[in-house]
Amino acid sequence: MRGRYRLSLAGRDALAAGVLLAAAIAVALALQQWLDDAWLAGIVAALMLVPLATWWAQRRQTAAAAMFRALVGTVGSYRDGDFSFGLNWQRNDEIGDLVAAHNDLGDALREQRQALVQRELLLDTMVQNTPVAMLLVADGGRIAYANLAARKLLGEGRRLEGHALADLLLTTAPALREAIDRGGDGLFAVGSDDDEQIFHLARRGFRLNGRAHELILLRQLTAELRRQEVQTWKKVIRIISHELNNSLAPIASLAHSGAELTRRGQHQQLDKVFAMIEERARHLEGFIRGYAHFAKLPSPRVEAVPWPAFCARLRSQIEFSIDGALPDRAGRFDPAQMEQALLNLLKNAHESGSPPAAVALRVRQSPAAVRIEVLDRGSGMTPAVLENALVPFYSTKRSGTGLGLALAREIAEAHGGRIALNNRDGGGLAVALVLDCA
Repeated sequence: MRGRYRLSLAGRDALAAGVLLAAAIAVALALQQWLDDAWLAGIVAALMLVPLATWWAQRRQTAAAAMFRALVGTVGSYRDGDFSFGLNWQRNDEIGDLVAAHNDLGDALREQRQALVQRELLLDTMVQNTPVAMLLVADGGRIAYANLAARKLLGEGRRLEGHALADLLLTTAPALREAIDRGGDGLFAVGSDDDEQIFHLARRGFRLNGRAHELILLRQLTAELRRQEVQTWKKVIRIISHELNNSLAPIASLAHSGAELTRRGQHQQLDKVFAMIEERARHLEGFIRGYAHFAKLPSPRVEAVPWPAFCARLRSQIEFSIDGALPDRAGRFDPAQMEQALLNLLKNAHESGSPPAAVALRVRQSPAAVRIEVLDRGSGMTPAVLENALVPFYSTKRSGTGLGLALAREIAEAHGGRIALNNRDGGGLAVALVLDCA
């Protein structure tokens, strides 16, 4: 209902001018009784009302000017982040509307600032209390921000802002200093023996307010890695126990049978018993040898290896076809290690349920890398198996050791490469070894 009976500023000025004109006419008519000249009476009446009109105009102008100055001041306060000011205008006119809108803007900005402060407080609480040490390093190597974990790790709890990172690293463990100087992400260990602490270093660069900054994150992984180590050892022990029982129990039974046959004089059946004992013993020997090779993989001896001769040696040990033409340029890798890796992959391909004729080897070479793929048309892998297939000792086979893919991964990474597994369109699996040609 507020603007329903309101006059605008122009309307108010017109009304005031009309009132003054009416007053001037009334005064002139009254003076005309005293003065014979009507024009003289009008002039005298006008001169009497001029001071009143001047005073009224100045009053209006002064109030409006003061309000505009107040508006300018509060806008400046808003610009500086102070939203505590409000204005008051008693008159119901356009200036009143402007003041009301200005006050509403101040209320909205004040509420937004309070919400932002609450979010900043929550974020700061989370960052300060996270166990991950966080350092924000400005251009020039000085620390712009450090949370509590970073202060404890690098400054014995003292504030680190403003200090040069290089100076702080002089008093830290050499392994931490080397990891940061080396650049990039990675793991490093501090201490030795029972006091060893393992950390993961991550770093990202970005620009803040037009200046280069770097965020450094240091996360302690000792407890997590030790838990994983215990779980791994438990799995290794289960697998080894299973394989030992599967081999030693039949050997013990066969040895007892051989003794009984000898006691009865049935020597003609001993050859069969000894052959079975030998088969189980060789299986156990191969199982243990596989673990030994995985645990003691030597550094690769890289040399130039012609692809036709290398593939011919592979085909003499296991069946597969060659998909496409082999590269003319020789590959550079350790032939013995690469042969072991590909034999494991080709054996897995044959055990996947793929037709033997569908197991293939494909080699693609570029100036930067060589890609060796083992292809099959078996059952492929589920998402869960794909996620864990490269983990050592993980196997979905009843008698599997879980070392074939893990060993291939170790060999690829020892050559500066990587391994990738993907299900193929139309069924089957593609396992790719990508090696750096540098």
